[in-house]
Amino acid sequence: MSWLVALLVLSVLIFFHELGHYSVAKFFGVYIEVFSIGFGKKIASFRMFNTQWQIAMFPLGGYVKMKGQDDSDPTQTSQDKDSYNSKTPLQRILILLAGPAANFVLAFVLYIFIALGSPGILSPVLGGIAPSSAASLAGLESNDTITAINGVSITTWKEMSDIIAANKGETLDLTLLRANQSLHISLTPKLTKTKSMFNEDIYKPMIGVGSAGVTHKLSLSPVEVFGYATEQTIFASTMIFQGVEKLIMGDVPAKEMGGVISIVKITSDATAQGWMAVLFFAALISVNLGVLNLFPIPALDGGHIMFNLYELIVRRAPSEAMLVRLTVAGWVVLFGLMGLGLYNDINRLIEG
Repeated sequence: MSWLVALLVLSVLIFFHELGHYSVAKFFGVYIEVFSIGFGKKIASFRMFNTQWQIAMFPLGGYVKMKGQDDSDPTQTSQDKDSYNSKTPLQRILILLAGPAANFVLAFVLYIFIALGSPGILSPVLGGIAPSSAASLAGLESNDTITAINGVSITTWKEMSDIIAANKGETLDLTLLRANQSLHISLTPKLTKTKSMFNEDIYKPMIGVGSAGVTHKLSLSPVEVFGYATEQTIFASTMIFQGVEKLIMGDVPAKEMGGVISIVKITSDATAQGWMAVLFFAALISVNLGVLNLFPIPALDGGHIMFNLYELIVRRAPSEAMLVRLTVAGWVVLFGLMGLGLYNDINRLIEG
């Protein structure tokens, strides 16, 4: 059942991406021939708004087929008034941007629902204390609750971590609760080797404590709800951009890259944790789809945007020969990345 939920979530994210393209294309008068969730042979379809809406055999993707646009053959164009090609480069760019934009908007809305559901968040309650660490030497103990640092009130583990990570070698004044008594302890974080979220070795100021795993409900005002959604959407986008950058630079090994199987499996695992976990992961994948589709690979939205920017700047379209070569190269890169992700997924399954 959880796998069906995972496929449903992925299909919904793809639907909203393609709906973005569809809506703006229709606004500019482009005839939409097919709106498909999935690739390959269609298994169900109906006709509405002069478009064939269908579900295809392989539901791990989707597309909107506009008149005059064919990714499999970029030379198949049309100059009819209702074709994609008859629109100005700026209009085409807006059509292409609409897909990723829809994913960002969807993620923002999902984060709003998450915030309204009062998600659980880590409390600043200490668990393990590392031997010889700044916390150990200062006398911090397990189950201590940090309530303030340098007079700034602390309510979450993230707030505490951010203040410590931003430290420049200065002494911190910690206010804490221990057995219902308020105490003040001073310590200086030490530059410590640790792992980043991308599993790379980094050094950052730390005091040598772990979380006790205590959580509390995050209660937000209406204004804070929108702030939370904005912050989470920006954070997720930045994280994905950084991840791709580090993958390209070799800071993160290629074996860390996941594919469709990983997405479905993690979404399936999230399903077992409840609807809040599903919404969190759906929002993250939605941002992922938006960001990755903006990369300038000719088979993706970003590649088509690149072609139209070229036409907008130099006042002429790229030659057919260039379009064909770059599109073929784009598909090779895209299938190569998909193949690498699938290979890594299979290896992870084999390794258990």
